[in-house]
Amino acid sequence: MSAQAVEFSATEKAAMDAALTAALAGPRGANPLVGAVILGAEGEQLATGYHRGAGTAHAEADAISEARRQGIDTKGTTMVVTLEPCNHVGRTGPCAQAIIAAGIAKVIYAVDDPHDPAAGGAKTLRAAGIDVTSGLGYDESLDLNREWFDAVAAKRPFVTLHIAQTLDSRIAAVDGTSQWISSAESLADNHALRRLIDAILVGTGTVLIDNPRLTARTPDGELSQRQPVRAVMGLRDVPEGAAVRGTDGRFRHLPTRDPAEALGMLFEEGVRHVMVEGGSSILSTFLAAELVDELIVYLAPTLLGSGTPALNDLGIGTLAEAQHWAWDEASGGPVRTLGNDLRLHLRPAGRAANTTKNSIPQKNMVSRSDAAEYVTGGH
Repeated sequence: MSAQAVEFSATEKAAMDAALTAALAGPRGANPLVGAVILGAEGEQLATGYHRGAGTAHAEADAISEARRQGIDTKGTTMVVTLEPCNHVGRTGPCAQAIIAAGIAKVIYAVDDPHDPAAGGAKTLRAAGIDVTSGLGYDESLDLNREWFDAVAAKRPFVTLHIAQTLDSRIAAVDGTSQWISSAESLADNHALRRLIDAILVGTGTVLIDNPRLTARTPDGELSQRQPVRAVMGLRDVPEGAAVRGTDGRFRHLPTRDPAEALGMLFEEGVRHVMVEGGSSILSTFLAAELVDELIVYLAPTLLGSGTPALNDLGIGTLAEAQHWAWDEASGGPVRTLGNDLRLHLRPAGRAANTTKNSIPQKNMVSRSDAAEYVTGGH
């Protein structure tokens, strides 16, 4: 049976707009940005939720919890959500089951979730007698998470690249000194990111020159409870006494100079979000390969005039070949002040999400009576 077009009401469209806005409050990374809104019988917006990152309640469960906090009965309500509800047990329970248990009668979602381990959320909801429709806000939701969709389709981790630099794009002075270009506030923000990611990746050159620990630490300098995998990419050996090796078994040496191969190795070990740091070489390698999904720059109000540049040659010979980046409204917005620094947050501009048959289903507006659906799921 072919999919039939569905007319959405003005209140449903407004709810999807609100869900998209709420989703922007979450962090980019291993999980997509997702927002959800619960509507009452008269189309009033009763509760809003969003996903705050790995290990926290998904948007649907967050909205249900908010409704309960307000004493709102969700039985018979409608949920509007930016991504197909998941159907798997990860760090949190399946959203499909939470929706069923809450007595929600209708679910409208924007785009199917391509994450295979969580497949079948819409199917589960329909089997429970819930009216399920998709397609509202499809283009906007696809754009919201296009980099995440790309990473899922390529079976690689989501990549955040971090640079701490001066106004004239230097990451170290002529004598090699680089601590501390960025402010204490920027350093604390970076360590907060380290607590969220699955792995932090540098090159062997950074290890040999700076001997970093690559740990996530609290503002008082103590080790955080959750630590990322400490990965070093390159053909040179990592000295036995290198601080990055640690004693917790979370060190990985990736003997390659190919960024795609390095990401493949990490993906095989379960890494879904990696932050690339280090010197000019590794930063430039990932940027030149167009394997960066999120760019975070800590810009210090400092001038060196000479020293180590943040980036090397990216293979760009003319302005027409330049990489273009867009200011990212998610995760705290495009520009924040941290101490004396500016924190710049960007995403690739003009990169369309991979919409092949095996990655993101084609736009799909179907009602409960339709048998045709795409089996996906899993934020």
